[in-house]
Amino acid sequence: MQQTLLDRVDRVADDVVSLVLRATTEPLAPWEPGAHLDVLLPNRLTRQYSLCGDPADRESYRIAVRHEPLSRGGSEYIHLFLRSGRALEVSLPRNHFPLVPAPEYLFLAGGIGITPILPMFRAAVEAGVPATLVYTGKSPATMPFATELRASYGDLVHLVATQDRRRLDLATLAADLNPRALTYCCGPASMLTAAEAAFPAGRLHAERFRPAARTFAPDTAFEATCARSGRTIQVAPNETLLDALHHAGHAIPSGCREGVCGSCELTVLAGTPDHRDDIGAPPDRIYTCVSRARSPRLVLDL
Repeated sequence: MQQTLLDRVDRVADDVVSLVLRATTEPLAPWEPGAHLDVLLPNRLTRQYSLCGDPADRESYRIAVRHEPLSRGGSEYIHLFLRSGRALEVSLPRNHFPLVPAPEYLFLAGGIGITPILPMFRAAVEAGVPATLVYTGKSPATMPFATELRASYGDLVHLVATQDRRRLDLATLAADLNPRALTYCCGPASMLTAAEAAFPAGRLHAERFRPAARTFAPDTAFEATCARSGRTIQVAPNETLLDALHHAGHAIPSGCREGVCGSCELTVLAGTPDHRDDIGAPPDRIYTCVSRARSPRLVLDL
């Protein structure tokens, strides 16, 4: 974890504030476009936010937070109570949405989904790679950083305001795109679903803030053996691996509990995980908040 000081709180859209977190002692940990971090809030909640500042700036992080109408306590606390000057503990950055080298990029963002896309788009443009950003929202007033992006990048940024009865024509964008280009997309679930239907799977990279609706086999009991201690823990059908480990005294970090943030990742040394995350865990990793086991036992590097 890293200690930071909340330097500024700026309103960047009708329901979005930008937070600038400044280093208190040593330079902050490096990060690359697409990364996010956990923020431990004073009300004891931990929430994940994409980094949307400048990766070259080791003295501060920038994140943006939308006020969710049905907040679980995180965004509401930030918008109503958090003020500059407050010390905040944050995790090291993690990146499950990296920018892969390509000859051309199309970036698609919806609402607060601009946060991981913004530094990606900036990095591509600064590297001289052809890049276009299509950014949609109800109106420019509800789209964080829209003014900043248009002022800096002009016609490379296309704003689509739905209040003007405009719609994102993904089929046309896909048809006109260089077949070697990569598309990066972050936004509401409906936007991601439409993008997955319009663009070839191998050329689309998408990040979800909420898990996709999917059906899994019924939960069954399994064993989890902690390799370092040799202790074996029983995971019941009605509990997660994360909860079983917590009940056994293992303080595994956790944030979203929905399989989208990656904070509860563990290494699997033996056995076959039943991956249920939305990150795309490799075979030797497991996100313990949602994933289970296909084999009777998992051996964990714990």
